Parts: sequence; C-alpha cells; structure tokens
Amino acid sequence: MNQVAEHEDTCVARVPIFKGLTPAQQQEVAGFARPVRAPKGTLLQAAGAEQRRLMVVHSGRIRLVHVLENGREQVMRVADEGDAVGETSFLLGRRPEHFAYADADVTLCTFDHADLARLVATYPPIAVRMLQVATERLLSAERMLAAFASTDAGTRVAAYLLDQPTTLADGTPVIRLPMAKKDVASYLGTTPETLSRRLAALAEEGIIAMSGRREVAILDADRLVERATP
Repeated sequence: MNQVAEHEDTCVARVPIFKGLTPAQQQEVAGFARPVRAPKGTLLQAAGAEQRRLMVVHSGRIRLVHVLENGREQVMRVADEGDAVGETSFLLGRRPEHFAYADADVTLCTFDHADLARLVATYPPIAVRMLQVATERLLSAERMLAAFASTDAGTRVAAYLLDQPTTLADGTPVIRLPMAKKDVASYLGTTPETLSRRLAALAEEGIIAMSGRREVAILDADRLVERATP
C-alpha cells in the first residue's frame, strides 16, 4: 500500500462516522478521500461561503470560530485527530456558519459532498452516525447553554469540565483540555485570567488537580456537579 493510501485508510478508520463499517467497507470509503495539507493559520472554511467538502482531521487541529456582530471572535470548538468538520453543511445543505482555521499544521482527509452522498446511499449507517455525532454536540451545547444562564464564570468552568471526555489514571478520571486555555476562556465567554482563577479555586477546594498546562484530574465529581449547577 502506498503512503497516500495508507494515510487515507488510517484517517477513515479513526473517524466516528465511519466506525460502524467493516474494514473492507472502510477501505472502499478511503478510496474517495482526498488528502489536503495546510500550515498553521490557514483558513480552511469561511462562514457563509460555498462549502462542498467534509474535512476529517488526520493530524493537527482545526479551530472553529464564530465572529460576533461586534467583530469579536468566539471559539466554538476545536476539532482534533479523528474529528470531522462540515457534517451540518452536508446534512442540511447549508453554508457553514463558522470560520475554520488550522490551529496547527494539519493533514486532512476531505470528501466531496457528491461522493459522500453516494457513500451514504450505499452505507446508510454513515448517515445514522452523522446524526448521532450531531446530536451529541447538540446535547453538549444545551448543557453549556444552561450553564451560561448563570452569570458565574465558575459555574461555566465546572460545566465545561464535566462535559469533557475522561480517561482513568490509577482510578481517577482525568481530562485533557482540547484547546489552549485562552481558547477555552473564549469559548466560555470569559478571560484567561478568570479561567485560571476559577481552576485554581477548584484545585484549592480539592475538587480537581491540575497537571501541566492541559491535564485536569477530577478528585470530587459530586462537588464538581454542584459547582456546575446554576
């Protein structure tokens, strides 16, 4: 297998919307993938522009940004390796609402909407998984919206931590922040200084423990839930 084909197979295998397919089916899907490489800072998607491709992150990160009426940028999410960007445009036939930038040097697998439509017609589970992923994001957005109803930044920070995937380290749930703290602060509608103070306060209370720049251990989940309740 040549390097490009191997890249495409690996890219497809790690994407949630394709995980329900057999290895043979994933290999067929990989045949439609078109690799794209872009340096950090590249504009990959413009809000309101015609977007006819689904982008899957093979390596690097994509930062999705919404520009408010006052011109301020609001970070919506960061797409990591294996994440897809553009499912909503494909499913709804709408132009994207957010700008997407390469947050680091990125390698992408891209799928033309026309090719993706043919794949969905052949393998309906792809569309089901797309809807599941979109629904998971909607539920996450609803949880964060409930937290935003509170004016307390601490509530928003606690809710955000609870919404992140965890891994276990010696039986303790550990979160790795998916983006830099300045971007987390932007997402939460606060400042990096306020975010740092709220994290420090949670650590002082023994609810969390910080390790490095991005790792957060959840020491007392029940009390974190209390802090996340508006």
